[in-house]
Amino acid sequence: MSRSFLVVDPEEGMPILKGLASPARVAVLKLLHEKGALNVNEIADILDLPQSSVSTNVQVLEEAGLIHTETQKARKGNQKVCRSVYDEILVVFKNDIKETEPDAIEVSMPLGLYTSFEVTAPCGLCSADGIIGLLDVPNTFLDPDRMKAGLIWFTRGHVEYQFPNNARLTNTSIREIEFLMELSSEVPGTSADWPSDITLTVNGADIGTWTSPGDFGDKRGVFTPDWWKLKGSQYGKLKNFRINDDGAFVDGLRISEVTLADLKLDEHHSIRLRIGVRDNAKHPGGINIFGRGFGNYDQDILLRLKTR
Repeated sequence: MSRSFLVVDPEEGMPILKGLASPARVAVLKLLHEKGALNVNEIADILDLPQSSVSTNVQVLEEAGLIHTETQKARKGNQKVCRSVYDEILVVFKNDIKETEPDAIEVSMPLGLYTSFEVTAPCGLCSADGIIGLLDVPNTFLDPDRMKAGLIWFTRGHVEYQFPNNARLTNTSIREIEFLMELSSEVPGTSADWPSDITLTVNGADIGTWTSPGDFGDKRGVFTPDWWKLKGSQYGKLKNFRINDDGAFVDGLRISEVTLADLKLDEHHSIRLRIGVRDNAKHPGGINIFGRGFGNYDQDILLRLKTR
């Protein structure tokens, strides 16, 4: 069965936070989550609260959008039946995310649209609906259903994607290139302390390596489907790889001296991105790549070209 999530920004979701700011209202939410739909009288009896108090708290929860109510006929008059709307509520402090700049070109690449691969087991792919092909069989990465992949993992090797160089179509020059993706290490089960050196290559030039701290499974990913076992990888870190004339950076920290000139973007109609873990990596801890329908960020691999 699917699960519903609510992600709350405290600056924008004050009515929701108000709805949660009461032990009685939290008790009502937990009860509805555990028992399913109940009327006000049933809630009052189970929680041993006055009916008037429950009615007031139900109204606050309904106004916050945390429960849904409907009036049904009862033996005597009508009754208000309450249902919980969300399975989990996450409070997230969002960064100041600017709108896409007018001089930026974006391309979103689904995980399964890699143009080449070379991986070693343990490895696998899955969509939001289930496992794709066979687990730990590298040839499964040739399965046509890979186009639906929302999660890819492997121990060594790489996947490579071919993005269109749309700056050539607009006759503009590139001043900066960014890749955004959700990544983690890969270990049988999960381990928050399992470092892995994940290397990016663009057009054959090694951009640099980011060391993932671990494979995260302490809680279910915000968008990870309910059928995916909780003991498996749940979410990763959203990483921003950026290359400009000053070098290559991950989340603003320099990782190499590679610049735009090294990528020879003007000579190519495509931008080839390779993501992988090398055989000689100091921390060869595997890789998970999260896409739409998995992890904490409902997005594919994003390429952003900033033009002059």
